Amino acid sequence: MDAHIDPTRESFALFRALPADRPIHMLNLVRLRARAAYPDGREASGREAYRAYARASGPIFTRLGGAQIWIGRPELTLIGPESERWDIAFIAQYPSGAAFAQMLRDPEYREAVRHRQAAVEDSRLIRLEPARPGATFGEEA
Repeated sequence: MDAHIDPTRESFALFRALPADRPIHMLNLVRLRARAAYPDGREASGREAYRAYARASGPIFTRLGGAQIWIGRPELTLIGPESERWDIAFIAQYPSGAAFAQMLRDPEYREAVRHRQAAVEDSRLIRLEPARPGATFGEEA
């Protein structure tokens, strides 16, 4: 099974081709390593390394107008591959696609992301266009 930790050049090019001037939501699904995989051999659990990532990247995320708008604890995948179990699920809101791209280019963020890379065994990051819920589930207003 291929792990998905960082965006590929191709997926980021597709991201950049989408409108950059409107709000976006990013669905984050994260599976943590039992032990973080720091290149320098530093000892930490995956959860500890992910918390270090959150502490270091949080101020940048907030400065660029980001906000966590939903978080939940995955308990069971009722429909889907058993291999896709997740430890963390949350939705981050950005004022624009440009703000997200700016975060990725920020030198402090680039330093912080090393903790994420050490912490994460596998992940999904899905860009969503915010919409208003309709009268029934799966329907937009």
